[in-house]
Amino acid sequence: MREFIVEADGGSRGNPGPAGYGSVVLDAVTGETLLERAEFIGTATNNVAEYRGLLAGLRAARELDPDARVHVRMDSKLVVEQMSGRWKIKHPAMKPLAMQAAALFPAGQVTYEWIPREQNKHADRLANEAMDAGSRGEQWEPGRSTAERAPTAARPPKPDGPPGDATAGAARARAALAEATAEARTTAGPAAAAPDTSTVPSAPAVPPAPTAPVDPAAPAVPPAPGTPPAPATPVTPPASAPASGREAASGAETAPDGAAAPDGAAAPGGAAAPGGAAAPGSTAVPGSTAVPAGEALPGGKALPEGKGASAADDVRAARNVASAPPDLGAPATFVLLRHGETPLTPLKRFSGSGSGSGSGSGGRGGSDPSLSGIGRRQAELTAAALAARGTIQAVVSSPLARCRETAGVVAARLGLETAVEEGLRETDFGAWEGLTFGEVRERYPDDMEAWLHDPEAEPTGGGESFAAVARRVADARDRLLTAYAGRTVLLVSHVTPIKTLVRLALGAPPQSLFRMELSAASLSAVAYYTDGNATVRLLNDTSHLR
Repeated sequence: MREFIVEADGGSRGNPGPAGYGSVVLDAVTGETLLERAEFIGTATNNVAEYRGLLAGLRAARELDPDARVHVRMDSKLVVEQMSGRWKIKHPAMKPLAMQAAALFPAGQVTYEWIPREQNKHADRLANEAMDAGSRGEQWEPGRSTAERAPTAARPPKPDGPPGDATAGAARARAALAEATAEARTTAGPAAAAPDTSTVPSAPAVPPAPTAPVDPAAPAVPPAPGTPPAPATPVTPPASAPASGREAASGAETAPDGAAAPDGAAAPGGAAAPGGAAAPGSTAVPGSTAVPAGEALPGGKALPEGKGASAADDVRAARNVASAPPDLGAPATFVLLRHGETPLTPLKRFSGSGSGSGSGSGGRGGSDPSLSGIGRRQAELTAAALAARGTIQAVVSSPLARCRETAGVVAARLGLETAVEEGLRETDFGAWEGLTFGEVRERYPDDMEAWLHDPEAEPTGGGESFAAVARRVADARDRLLTAYAGRTVLLVSHVTPIKTLVRLALGAPPQSLFRMELSAASLSAVAYYTDGNATVRLLNDTSHLR
């Protein structure tokens, strides 16, 4: 069971007077901030504002996980004692607020603790920001907040759900997503009009980054021979996506033993692919020993005197790697988009393409969920970012509703039609559809254990094995490569098919599926050359959601 800390505060400048509240939800394991809430509430007393802060914090925690345990920390002795049942509530304005707060979670699932004011600075700052906004005739906006965020602990969050659901990171991404529109308006200045949710406001000019951003459609250029692998560089958000100081990280939470799962990311038991292994098709250049003096290097430099002829072929090979021969032509580039968030995504439930057999055993599968409001906003932000890049030439989607809806938003923005490819659908998880990872592990422990360690093992009730999905996805890939040779195509799909395409491009073993993370609405990319080689260009990019 997940655990949250809710810190809340409220204040009134006059008591009663102009009042506001602030509340923050923290991950109890990592200490990181998951959601913030603040609001100017007009004229009210300090205690009413404090109750309103508590109520907002509990509602935010419930949005993240209604089954979580919640520990409330406040510097209001009155609220803590009354909600703990030790003091009576007499104020008529506070009674209904206390009743609403008590009804949000089952009895015993929420605990209360009084803390000194200096330990409640985050919520206090949010409350003051809300009151400051009210004094200007405005409401608090997340994008303008300067409230101190709680530090993230060094240890990773405790896993308790489907592998790779990235709970904490997904919550951070959802919070950043909610702030995107407000922050864009902030950077545009006070005269900016209220944003239209159907479009994404243009962000201000961003100074050039030290390294160039990754464009999935750009030709891949392998490193020069003998060069050690370079550290990964951050992807610069496209100019059309609102910049944010809040990181929409792809997520830090994995399932037990690194497990990888359905609608969310990495599964356990798998050994990582050998570090530094080259993707199939990348030409390895042997270490040179000696070449004739004066032989030109790929950078235009001449080799020093005294080098023998044995490395001449290495130099020529390096030139061939650095620029593909003309007869290969442009690669077909698949830009891989995971669908936006659905109501099941934050609940960490298996959501595949089964017929719903899980519902017969307590599951909620087979519903083919559509996007949530957050998911639709993610699709809009993705559409704006891809439109700004201007490289997508076709859109192909899984037949499932969450992908078709995501693809439809992007295709409409790009002025393209959406084709449907059956092979891009998510895994059929059989009787596990709609269940949480923990529920499956409890009800079908042997089947779960086999599935986590054997790519040929099927989920309970006749679902698809990872091996079966790989065969289906490979067939779809080949059909699409024939249909879209040399073009850049957006494929809107799910966690397992996207990770499978990446795995196959790398020539990595099935266990590598358990070592990848894919957030909702993330972008990845693979380039396919006509000689059969493939290179992975991008994985789990969420910069467009910030």
